[in-house]
Amino acid sequence: MKIDRNQKLKTLSGQMIRPTSSKVKEALFNIWQGKITGSCLLDLCAGNGTIGYEALCRGATLVVGIEKYGKACAIINTNWLKLSNSEQDFKVIKGDALKSLNNLKEQQFNFIYFDPPYRSNLYQPVLELIARTNILAKDGEVAVEHDPRLWKAKEIKRLKIIKEKHYGNTNLTFYQSSLD
Repeated sequence: MKIDRNQKLKTLSGQMIRPTSSKVKEALFNIWQGKITGSCLLDLCAGNGTIGYEALCRGATLVVGIEKYGKACAIINTNWLKLSNSEQDFKVIKGDALKSLNNLKEQQFNFIYFDPPYRSNLYQPVLELIARTNILAKDGEVAVEHDPRLWKAKEIKRLKIIKEKHYGNTNLTFYQSSLD
């Protein structure tokens, strides 16, 4: 099945969701270029689901999105269903990031994209939970989108920073498992 990347995506109107900018999304997938095909990706605080959508476009085998807003979950499900093929699987989970992440301990992901509301207090506890569990595959990466004026990236026990990229007021900080 050929994937049409030019399909019009449904989006949630209003201020409930802050979508990842096109510039940041393009940069992310340029960094992960050539690694997405056949991978499993977790999109934490999925918003409109555009990161998962892009991963499906690039051949991810499994995409899981966690989003707390029910209307956003319905839109994500509609968009991903329109795009995925019979060799791809996806799941949209409505719920709190921490609680939902706890329920995914048996699953491993090659890539985790984490983009919570910038003023939330989710960064530290979510990264610590990822580090404590086996959810990140060996050689997997976590990409955290954040405003560096509101949250400063730092290494977490068992997660090391491998690169940081700056796009105006948005940073992407990449983590990988470490053995300390």
